[in-house]
Amino acid sequence: MRQEIFPGDGYPEYMQEDTVNSIPNIKNMIASADIDPAETADWVNALDSVAKVDGEQRAQFLLAALERHAREMGLFEETPPYSPYRNTIELDKQPPFPGDLAMEERITSIIRWNALAMVVRANRAYGELGGHIASYASAAEIFEIGFNHFYRADEGQGGDLVFFQPHSAPGVYARAFLEGRLTEDHLAKYRQEISGGGLCSYPHPWLMPDFWQFPTGSMGLGPISAIYQARFMRYMRDRGIAQTDHQHVWGVFGDGEMDEPESVAALSLAAREQLDNLTFIINCNLQRLDGPVRGNGQIIQELERTFRGAGWNVIKVLWGSEWDPIFARDADHRLLQRFAETPDGEYQTLGAKDGAYNLAHFFDSDPEIRKLVAHMSDHDIDQLKRGGHDFRKLYAAFHAAKNTKGRPTVILAKTKKGYGMGGAGESRMNAHQAKKLDVGALIAFRDKFNLPLTDQQVENLEFYRPAESSAELTYLHERRRSLGGYLPRRRQASEPVTIPAFSTYADFALKADGKEMSTTVVAVRLLSNLLKSKDFGPLMVPIVADEARTFGMDNLFRQIGIYSPVGQTYEPEDAGSMLYYKEAVDGQLLEEGITEAGAISSWVAAATSYSVHGKPLLPVYIYYSMFGFQRIGDLIWAAADQRARGFLIGATAGRTTLGGEGLQHQDGSSHLVASTVPNCRAYDPAYGYELATIMDHGARRMMEEGADEFYYITAMNENYPQPSMPEGVAEGIIKGIYSLSGPADGRAQVRLLGSGAILPEVVAAAELLKSDWNVEAEVLSVTSYTELSREAREIERARIFLGETGSTCHLEKTLPGRAPVVAASDYVRALPQLIASYVAAPMTVLGTDGFGRSDTRSALRAFFEVDRYHVVVAALHSLVREGTLRLETVQQAIEKYGIASNATAPWAR
Repeated sequence: MRQEIFPGDGYPEYMQEDTVNSIPNIKNMIASADIDPAETADWVNALDSVAKVDGEQRAQFLLAALERHAREMGLFEETPPYSPYRNTIELDKQPPFPGDLAMEERITSIIRWNALAMVVRANRAYGELGGHIASYASAAEIFEIGFNHFYRADEGQGGDLVFFQPHSAPGVYARAFLEGRLTEDHLAKYRQEISGGGLCSYPHPWLMPDFWQFPTGSMGLGPISAIYQARFMRYMRDRGIAQTDHQHVWGVFGDGEMDEPESVAALSLAAREQLDNLTFIINCNLQRLDGPVRGNGQIIQELERTFRGAGWNVIKVLWGSEWDPIFARDADHRLLQRFAETPDGEYQTLGAKDGAYNLAHFFDSDPEIRKLVAHMSDHDIDQLKRGGHDFRKLYAAFHAAKNTKGRPTVILAKTKKGYGMGGAGESRMNAHQAKKLDVGALIAFRDKFNLPLTDQQVENLEFYRPAESSAELTYLHERRRSLGGYLPRRRQASEPVTIPAFSTYADFALKADGKEMSTTVVAVRLLSNLLKSKDFGPLMVPIVADEARTFGMDNLFRQIGIYSPVGQTYEPEDAGSMLYYKEAVDGQLLEEGITEAGAISSWVAAATSYSVHGKPLLPVYIYYSMFGFQRIGDLIWAAADQRARGFLIGATAGRTTLGGEGLQHQDGSSHLVASTVPNCRAYDPAYGYELATIMDHGARRMMEEGADEFYYITAMNENYPQPSMPEGVAEGIIKGIYSLSGPADGRAQVRLLGSGAILPEVVAAAELLKSDWNVEAEVLSVTSYTELSREAREIERARIFLGETGSTCHLEKTLPGRAPVVAASDYVRALPQLIASYVAAPMTVLGTDGFGRSDTRSALRAFFEVDRYHVVVAALHSLVREGTLRLETVQQAIEKYGIASNATAPWAR
């Protein structure tokens, strides 16, 4: 058994040179001479004997026992959780390569060329289009090992889930071209989508709905999404929704991408829940967009430490097969020591230089290392590959990952950015920005990969596709047939699901008769009632980040249980209560803890189950509204791209409804952000019947009609009387506005718009206008400024560009004439102002711009100038501007209601 030690024989792995800098006492031990070599040899021989007689597991057990005992004795401070800078899988444990190696290398070279030609051709014609060559050049072998041997499609049964590194999209397109799934016209329109038939820049399901499955263009979102998709597959299995044990989640990500906080946010969850259906492959080309990932350090060792510490299985693929004979001669491990001393910035320089430079600046640094390669020429040195470009090494790693049980695996594959691009980009600082190559560089690329192209074809950047009957395409198709079909491919639809009759679950909200309750309570009761439905209930996926009790959801603990893959192995502290904390393997509620990013990732997994698994589910994620769009807007945007379907409930919403909590908790802007997401239907209902109507409509749109949209609904924690639903208002609720009270026949002197928590204040303001000032006011409930502005915008466009004159939007029908309009909401003024340009009458907007404060609801509404008294004053002032009232009336109202005079606006304080 080969001793994995450095000079100073006898020291175990944790004393090796690549770890000693962080452990001073071990460094001193290594620096000292071995005072008793015979005793050292006895220990080493004893370990050899145990391994030979009792096996490696016994030897590993003894080493672990010795390490624990050494810790107890205080002999060393720490054991670094990473191994030497070498391949994890040794040569004698490497399985034979199952494919035709030469054929796969040839196919990869063709794909490489077509990917490069696609980007360079687009930028030769249109220099502004951009695109990336170097990323796929570094990852091509990683992708091809997956496509040829591991990524299962299993169409109709549920295949593997693959998260593709976004900058490598040209390579995925180029492979689909060889497969016959994309045409030459598609490739010729790379990043030219407007005229039709073009290819989008990165994986975008919204733009290519039958091709891409997961959006990964915003770096960092792919890793966390992959983890929660793998976890959700277990959730579906444990609840009996789908059998997912045959499916695997693969994610190809960049080493620089792992700096994003979302990339590492859920690593511990993956290990804690033993997600052995998950494998990350980190393309470690050691380079970000501008330069080295860790110029002065080693990103691979850092990532190994991170993943091992989180509980993952780590497989390093650093050196290609050409290195194996060199390592076999390195009896004293001088080469490993040199690797450990080399920072990534130097590796990048070595990667960019030729064999002669590497001999002079790396191998010649140590006479013993120089001896290892004494027989090799400069050309031989130049042919030494990194492990991420070696099919044999990669296959061994993928195979080991797929067969690892009980924990997820990460493969750290060392590559060169721009591999094969030579001086035009290989390991160069500017490799990521390379989008054009001169003819000489293109010909050098052709020659390196032995492509059957003439100089003229190279100069013309012609795509190359062998004949359909060729050995290459025959092999390619056979490999994919053996794996169930082609990837990536996305389902666009699934079987529709019938929603229970509205009255069966929403009657309490439709016929409230003045009962006081909050809309948050209404939302939870609606959810609870739907969960009781025999057929539809199991398709619901309730999700909460934390504070389920805050939202009144603790009744769901007993009703449906909290999902846990191991059930409940302890007796909860509140076991004697009616609503005790109940975890169960088949639990339905996902209680994610304090991680909005994790909770929304679970929501996305459930919201896309119709396309990923062919199983339509309806997730409902309830959270503090302030910690929604503001905090995880990028993940919500990715959900929109992925055509997610489900409900987001922003509870304790608004800037003044959450009394006492203050600046960080009070939400005044989420609806404005929601309005920017094209397929998000955002509503701010004030009454329970409004909320129920919106939820019923949304559920039917998504589940019965298969609409690729999702719903953001805000709910408040403030109790106030809930009226019963009036006749004939359902359409207005969905479209965004309807008349609630007062004159609706044109006699109103002023129209008051209220929404959410501020609607009761607007209703009270109308009463004050009548009683105190003899002003007739019509009150209208605005459930969605976003929906109103979208419809009005479409009508406006049709009038301008299509010449349509007969169409009238719902807003114009509801607010005809010139009677002034005053709009008040618990959100920033910009939200109601979305409709201002579409209203013919003069419009005054009140909102909650500025930072929040800690105080009572009434004090907050007075501070932000959105309470009933400020609404009255604004209405009177609007009539002054119309010439109906005198200015003195406004001053009288200010004095009558005791409105404080403050020269500084709330948003400036």
